[in-house]
Amino acid sequence: MAIIKKFRIKSFKNSNSILEFKNISLSYGNRLILDNLSFKINEGQIFGMLGPNGVGKSTIFNLITGLINPNSGKIKINGQNVTGYPIYLRTKKFKLGYVPQYGGFFNDLTLLDNLKAISEIVIENKDYRFEKVNYLISKFELDNLKDIKAKFLSGGQKKKLVIALSLLSEPRILLLDECFAALDVLTIKMLQETIVNLQSENKITICICDHQARDLLACVDEAMILNNGKIVAQDTPSNLVNNIKAKNVYFGDNFKFN
Repeated sequence: MAIIKKFRIKSFKNSNSILEFKNISLSYGNRLILDNLSFKINEGQIFGMLGPNGVGKSTIFNLITGLINPNSGKIKINGQNVTGYPIYLRTKKFKLGYVPQYGGFFNDLTLLDNLKAISEIVIENKDYRFEKVNYLISKFELDNLKDIKAKFLSGGQKKKLVIALSLLSEPRILLLDECFAALDVLTIKMLQETIVNLQSENKITICICDHQARDLLACVDEAMILNNGKIVAQDTPSNLVNNIKAKNVYFGDNFKFN
């Protein structure tokens, strides 16, 4: 996947954090999910989260969107504490986009009608609504699929559609949950290039969680390993795979990145 790495553009990135978790803790009953978790994602980054099943990666996404609230700590977007903000306000005011692992579209609507339906919710200007839908169809090369019902699209085509739907609201932060799961090699490569292009062309900050470590590391600028509710290691991909703690809890001794 070295072809992805050479597309990374870092000149526009800066050290301004756009998203911050500060001493976040969360429990479900007696089970501690996140234990005093603190990290920052800088504006313009592609940031990855890795860890064993049940470690809390999707929970972090739910906390970011406001689907759940932490027991303690603060979540900041653009430096503002949003911990008590509801989902719709975070989405609208702070420009959050979310691509779920499954679904995210209307099965019985065509690809075009899916885009039209969501555009009517998030775009007020009718002329711009039409322009944006056509732009996204062109950008993701979906023109020959626009009249096909979403349920008949392939896995990669569905993923393209859901990403396009998330971009209708012009997010500044895009969350991708298990985006490489159950996709073939060529589709994963296409998706990686799409993610890097969103960063470089649209200046979107992107956060990805996935179990496909190699695929994730090929397109992120920085990643962290979670285990037992804590961050075990956080670094660039090349440094992370050589981190002893990361090897012990996640990668193992035989993991090769390049």
